[in-house]
Amino acid sequence: MGKALIIGAGGVASVCIHKCCQNPDVFEEICIASRTKSKCDALKEKLDGGKTKISTAQVNADNVNELITLINNFKPDVVINLALPYQDLTIMDACLATKVNYVDTANYEPLDTAKFEYKWQWAYRERFEKAGITALLGSGFDPGVTGVFSAYAMKHHFDEINYIDILDCNAGDHGYPFATNFNPEINIREVSAKGSYIENGKWIETEPMEIKRVYNFPEIGEKDMYLLHHEELESLALNIKGIKRIRFFMTFGQSYLTHLKCLENVGMTSIETIEFEGKQIVPLQFLKAVLPDPASLGPRTKGKTNIGCIFIGKKDGKNKTYYLYNVCDHQECYKEVGSQAVSYTTGVPAMIGAAMLLTGKWNKPGVHNIEEFDPDPFMDALNKFGLPWQESFNPDLVD
Repeated sequence: MGKALIIGAGGVASVCIHKCCQNPDVFEEICIASRTKSKCDALKEKLDGGKTKISTAQVNADNVNELITLINNFKPDVVINLALPYQDLTIMDACLATKVNYVDTANYEPLDTAKFEYKWQWAYRERFEKAGITALLGSGFDPGVTGVFSAYAMKHHFDEINYIDILDCNAGDHGYPFATNFNPEINIREVSAKGSYIENGKWIETEPMEIKRVYNFPEIGEKDMYLLHHEELESLALNIKGIKRIRFFMTFGQSYLTHLKCLENVGMTSIETIEFEGKQIVPLQFLKAVLPDPASLGPRTKGKTNIGCIFIGKKDGKNKTYYLYNVCDHQECYKEVGSQAVSYTTGVPAMIGAAMLLTGKWNKPGVHNIEEFDPDPFMDALNKFGLPWQESFNPDLVD
């Protein structure tokens, strides 16, 4: 069917590559590229021998010319960007120059400010349209599956959706006093930023962790969750009919919050450059270097994740509620692909989004968020490739 260039060799990339190899009819050939080629080679060694042909390459994803050279050499049908969000635009530039489809899992953010918004990538719309190629933004879980869930709810259950609450619960225990489940730099930037939600077409900003709710998650139980800013709110508010309010909540344990507050108070979460022993360093990047590598948490993590969306809206003039969610088991994920559920829930949808483009099931030149496409084939693939979804028509609501 086609060739995929996968940029990145971390936890999410590892899952995505495993899943591409489980889907060899679609992914006939993949190239794994990263700044550190040895990481790519290690993944190739682990997965070689199946039907999918695997090659590796070294690339600096900050360098557009290097990316263009790699794309021209490998000639992929799609580029799956699983590098850092700071590199989205250079990779999009390279895809434009070579006329190749693009998929990512997280929106662009500048290095110097923890600001998650789509304006930088949406600015590429006309250029991608003219080039006749598709950029699929946010094909992870949240953003990603949460958008597909919203499109599915809209297509099959509602005439209009007025309220969406996205709930992200990770009840995994890795046994460390403090560690982050994905890139510490991105994770801590996200959590220490101000919260916000959309109500009646306007952003309402909150202090970090100001709004807390307790929710009883299916298969997990009661957990504390906090309102965060999250990028998919921005696109869903535009693309889902009837929206009055969208919020995003994520669970955090007390130990994590206490450690984070302490690190914040002493300046360790800062992204401002400081001088240390004659060198310029960013405290948050230094902290990342001393924390456990998220990829090492897999064998230690026990418990489950539950991520989903609660919808409130109208169907045939009547009020309706609907909850779509996925429960994922950390240890089952580790057994299957050697990583914990946080990487798994992002890596599987990255593969599925790329497969939608490769098979032509989704084909719309331009720059698009995931909820703009027909959700049904994606929902089928979630069940097939390890992220089965569940639904409830009488869920507990969040006040």
